Amino acid sequence: MTSTVHPESPARPAPWPDELAHARLHVVSGKGGTGKTTVAAALALAMATGGKRVLLVEVEGRQGIAQVFDTAPLPYEERRIAVAAGGGEVRALAVDSEAALLEYFEMFYRLGMAGRTLRRMGAIEFATTLAPGLRDVLLTGKAKECVTRTGADGRPAYDAVVLDAPPTGRLVTFLDVTKAMADLAKVGPIHGQAEGVNQLIHSPLTAVHLVTLLSDLPVTETLDTVAELERADIGTGAVVVNRMREQWLPDRSVTAAAGGRVDASRIRNGLSSAGLELAPAEIDGLVAETVEHAVAVAGETAALGRLDTEPDPPLSRLTLPNLLSGVDLGALYELAESLTEQGVRVEARR
Repeated sequence: MTSTVHPESPARPAPWPDELAHARLHVVSGKGGTGKTTVAAALALAMATGGKRVLLVEVEGRQGIAQVFDTAPLPYEERRIAVAAGGGEVRALAVDSEAALLEYFEMFYRLGMAGRTLRRMGAIEFATTLAPGLRDVLLTGKAKECVTRTGADGRPAYDAVVLDAPPTGRLVTFLDVTKAMADLAKVGPIHGQAEGVNQLIHSPLTAVHLVTLLSDLPVTETLDTVAELERADIGTGAVVVNRMREQWLPDRSVTAAAGGRVDASRIRNGLSSAGLELAPAEIDGLVAETVEHAVAVAGETAALGRLDTEPDPPLSRLTLPNLLSGVDLGALYELAESLTEQGVRVEARR
């Protein structure tokens, strides 16, 4: 779009300020259908640029990461799925709550075979049903473990962890349920796990990025989620405007065209001067498409104005283009390059 800043909007921070470069856990969410998994994958590739090592984690059991990268379904293990410009790599992990609970049983209680027996008996499903917050603690807990894990050299295992989180409708509950679990489990490993996750989520090491489209419902849900995150004392990172259409009309023509004021004779004369002679029905079709495009652009400009003016203070914003041919692996690298050009980066492990 030609105009990307509402005329009344206050100055926004940089698309990717320094504090985001120092965050270690990047949580990505958005209203269903906004493309949050694609954006999470593109962010992971962008962050891995220049030799960084990034882990991309999914927790919804949809195998969305495997689909985006066009690879086989992911097991519950970290495996490399892509290389990034400059020698970086992206690893991926599909977290399974039952496998995570068995891992905790083995880590804290040394149950081993007994833990696997509990799984066969359905006891794990019973436990997570009895205490619904436990499942989210297990999922976020695994992400926290990946963030804080260090190698033999004492350096963090990953420069950044990107978490493809549940949609915005249940995002804050997913992230903040650790408080409820900490109250439920007063002592023991689960209590310690919940406290550890809670500290990470509410620290500057975590940034929550929200993906939106430029239409009323996704923008409204994004702004509502920003307010929820603020009440929960969880930091919002950047708003990612996905599938931003290119504006073909100059700004001065959008309002008139959106109101149906398009001069068909000017279109006909312009085409004629270029050596193109179209039938009246074809000219009418072009006029209708021009009006439709202008209406869409006007609506998106208004939505963009809400993103610029309603949050206080203004939020960082990244934009990704609308790819008419769809998103394949090559397009994913294009999106990652666009994010890199907008400043997306992470500091190296220390």
